[in-house]
Order: sequence, then structure tokens, then C-alpha cells
Amino acid sequence: MIVTTRFAPSPTGQLHVGNVRTALHNWLWTRKHGGRFLLRIDDTDLERSKEEYVEGIRADLAWLGLDVDGEERQSARFALYEAEFERLKAAGRVYACYETPEELEIRRKILLSRGLPPVYERKPDRAPVPDGVAPHWRFRLDHDAPIEWTDLVRGPQHFDPGTMSDPVVRRADGSWLYLLPSVIDDIAMGITHVVRGEDHVSNTAAQVQMFAALGAAPPAFAHEALLVGTEGKLSKRLGSLGMASLRDAGIEPIALAALLARLGTSDPVEPVTQMAPLVESIDFARFGRAPARFDEAELALLNQKILHHTGYAAVADRLPAALTEARWNAIRPNLATVAEAAEWLPVFDGPFAPPVPEAADRPVIEAAAKVAPGIDWTADPWHALTAAVKEATGAKGRALFLPLRRALTGRGHGPDMAELLPLIAKDEAIARLAAA
Repeated sequence: MIVTTRFAPSPTGQLHVGNVRTALHNWLWTRKHGGRFLLRIDDTDLERSKEEYVEGIRADLAWLGLDVDGEERQSARFALYEAEFERLKAAGRVYACYETPEELEIRRKILLSRGLPPVYERKPDRAPVPDGVAPHWRFRLDHDAPIEWTDLVRGPQHFDPGTMSDPVVRRADGSWLYLLPSVIDDIAMGITHVVRGEDHVSNTAAQVQMFAALGAAPPAFAHEALLVGTEGKLSKRLGSLGMASLRDAGIEPIALAALLARLGTSDPVEPVTQMAPLVESIDFARFGRAPARFDEAELALLNQKILHHTGYAAVADRLPAALTEARWNAIRPNLATVAEAAEWLPVFDGPFAPPVPEAADRPVIEAAAKVAPGIDWTADPWHALTAAVKEATGAKGRALFLPLRRALTGRGHGPDMAELLPLIAKDEAIARLAAA
């Protein structure tokens, strides 16, 4: 068996972090097992589906590093759906219904008022057919076949089909709802594992019987707990937090993957720089049932930690030419995003005006300006400079180091000066001390 998963977004909007988490887990699972990750564009809603969203989905997956092994579009598969629908109709597993939405709502309220579950009540097979009314179509659940499967996240699942409404699979205008085309596609595409949110559990209960009615064994299912925001409930913000906004905020794709791969599991979130550890550790048995909490502040901090371990080659094409590998290695512990690296160019090459020193700091800076031309700048200029200034002034600790840092970099904090100072030209450094 070749492990095969699919990510099946509808191109009616941009991907958000919840969608991406599902795509990522499907991809990680197939890569761990040497399988295939397929993209299925669920564009049966021809009015709302837009090609720009299809392109956006592809671009977002590429940005995240989720390479796709094949793509299908439901809008190109209507003939297959029609043929399978006719087969189910001939077998009596789909049937025509003529109630209006208003009639169904009235019946629902009556059942609830009687303390009964609002389950759709089948009409007799020989019930009169109203004139001039196009039917919608329902899948006939087999009430004598209990629905069971062992979910990779939720464990054993049991549903009594007698307590479930026969689901609508086709509207009166002939358009398809999600349930049946998805099953037909999963069979045709050889899907072995369906990984999706726990809001699909009731869909799966009906689809298990659809697989059987079409003569196919159902795939394995993994229903993940949904993402929630830091406030502890479903967040509208998460539903609109798209990849473009994260890219604009300077989030690295590996940071987003590292967080989403581990959220809701018993594994710690770690600052990895490659996908390999995430692929190796994916295990649905380690996913919990509690909602997975997504925190943008945690993502930003993780992004920062990852940058601190990111090699020059991974970011060189996004850096100014003057930021060499040595300069990148020096400043990366002080970066939250790659874009911030350009802000350090004046520190290396100028120009900038050193801040006016406080009166207490003047003796240190004056001594530094005097001894700087005579120290050895080829070896360890920072320790040579501070040693000479300490001997001349008696200053030590913060009173010695901070005034010199400010005079040389214009900043009160930053990289280790022993690593930073050799990357500033000797004449530039001497001029800054003199100016200060």
C-alpha cells in the first residue's frame, strides 16, 4: 500500500492557519511513509470559486515547502460523479425528496417540541410526487449496519445510523454537496488516510457507509482537534490569518511549520531549521483531544529562535550584498525577522552620528579615542581596546563597556562586541570614537 493523503481546499478564499495545519499534517504523514501528497481543488461551487484563489493555494503550499505529487479539480470530474450517482440510484441508496426548506424546518421544530431528535423522516416509497418540483437527493443510510471505525486521533468511534438523518448529497438544481463527491474522489485517487478537523466526524459517519455502498473500503481517518486562539475559544482572527499577513510580518515558513506540526500533540515545539525532524516525529497517536491553542506571540518568538540558528546560505538571497556571512552570523542573535538585518548596515559601514555621551561616560570615550589608533586591529581589537581604556581610566564592567558600545554602534545593546568590532573598518571605528 502506498500511503496517499489529500488536501482538499475550496478556492473561495485564501488559506488560513487552520487550513495550513491540515495540509501540513497530511504532507508530513506521507513524507514519513514515502507516500504521495495530493492537492484536490474542491471547486464544485462554480459561482464562488475563483482562479486567483487556486493560484494562491498553490503559492502558499510552495512557500511552506509542501511539494505536491499530483493535483485534481472536482470541476473536471462531474462525469464521474454522475456515473457513480446513477449506480447508487439503481441500487436504491440515493432517493429523491421534495420537501421545501420551510417544510423541513417546521417538521424539525415539531420533533424537538416532542423531545425527539430532529432526524429526517423518510417518506414511503410510493409517496405522491408533487408536480413541477425538482427533487433534491439524499443518501439512504443502512439502519441495520452500525457505523464504526478506529480513528487515529480519537480512538474507537461508534454511530447508530438510526439516529442520523439521511444526508443530502445533491441539490434540486443538480449541484453537488461535499459528502458524495469527496468519497468518489477518495476512491478514485487511492486515498489511504483522510486527515482533517474534528468538525468532520459526523460527515465521516455517513461517508463510511457511502464507501461501502460504492464497493470500497474506507481509508483510515484522523480527526484533529480544532485550533483556538489565546482567549480559549474559536477566534475570528484565526479564520482570517492568511499566509500573506504572516509573510508581511516576517514569519519564516519553517517557523510556522514547526509550530503547527506540534500544536495539540504531546511533543514540544522546537526551533528547527529543516522539515526532517517534523517528518520524523509526526504520530497521530500523540495528538490530544483538547483544542490546540495558537498564539501569534509564540509564533513570533519561535521565529526569532529559528533565525538565531539559521545559516547564511538559507537567507543570502534576501540580504543586502554588504551583509556577508560573518556579519550575518554576528547579528542573527539580535534579529526577530530577516528584514531587520538591513537595519544593521549603518552599524557596519556608517554613516551614523554617535549619541552624545553622558558626562560620566566622557572620560572612557576620550581615553578610547586616544588609544584606539595604537592598538592591534588585526587580532582581537575589542579586548585590546577595553584593556587599554580600563588601564587609563580604571573603569570596568558596564561603566566601561556600555559607553564604548554606544559610541561604536549607536546602540545600547546588540551582538557580542568582540565578534562585531572586527567587522567594522578600523578607520571607521576610530572616527566614531573621535566623533563621540
